[in-house]
Amino acid sequence: MNRITQNFNTLKARGEHALICFMTAGDPDIDKTVELASSLYDAGVDALELGIPFSDPLADGPSIQASSQRSLDSGMTAHKALQCAARIHERVPLLPLVLMTYYNPVLRYGMTEFARDAAASGVDGVIITDLTPEESAEWQHHAQVNQLATIYLLAPTSTDDRVSSVCKICSGFVYCVSRTGVTGARQDVPQDLKDTISRIRRYTDLPIAVGFGVSSPEHVKAISAFADGVVVGSSLVDLIHNNRDNRDLHNVAYEYCASLKAGTRTVTAGSQQ
Repeated sequence: MNRITQNFNTLKARGEHALICFMTAGDPDIDKTVELASSLYDAGVDALELGIPFSDPLADGPSIQASSQRSLDSGMTAHKALQCAARIHERVPLLPLVLMTYYNPVLRYGMTEFARDAAASGVDGVIITDLTPEESAEWQHHAQVNQLATIYLLAPTSTDDRVSSVCKICSGFVYCVSRTGVTGARQDVPQDLKDTISRIRRYTDLPIAVGFGVSSPEHVKAISAFADGVVVGSSLVDLIHNNRDNRDLHNVAYEYCASLKAGTRTVTAGSQQ
């Protein structure tokens, strides 16, 4: 069984919800990315999204755009990102790994080779942000051959037909974007988010994780009342960048993620239904 599914099943049995954190591979450098992944795991993070930087990140806001550019400027490539994933897997083999990228780097790498090398690196799932269901058949084939989950994004603006088509081919979990627009920390949880999650649940039994704008323990606690997991990205990316020269960077990241994880333990099993 895929480790993503295993973790969600274990969490559900314990009455917890998943905390999924995002880091950009190679920001500030590969060694620190690997070390930080270990700190995040120790803090209770249930899965790691590892971003493969791309020069035209359509879905990303200023924080992750800047992080991607810093990583690219330092020489990061898709090949090196997979090497980074392999080192993380070796360091923390129980931490599920999800690659997050765009279609262009996958095509340039070669879909057959990318899926094969991702699996060999210990990756459990892939989010190709701009890959639509209508264009995904070839990727789905290679992902399934290599036992990789393919995670798709849905938004509050997704029609019922779109929700249905995505849920039919999604695996691992469904990524629900909390609001329209790009990634980035926000101050509030959208009032209609619970209704969006309920609508998606009509089409799938997969866990549903919410991302885009989640940045505080209060956000995590509120969303965990009706979703199976939360994704935190931009605020962690900013914290890492702002503390990149701090010798206590790993402790700072640990404390932040531990505070987020606490919010996933305050909701009893089944309360999101």
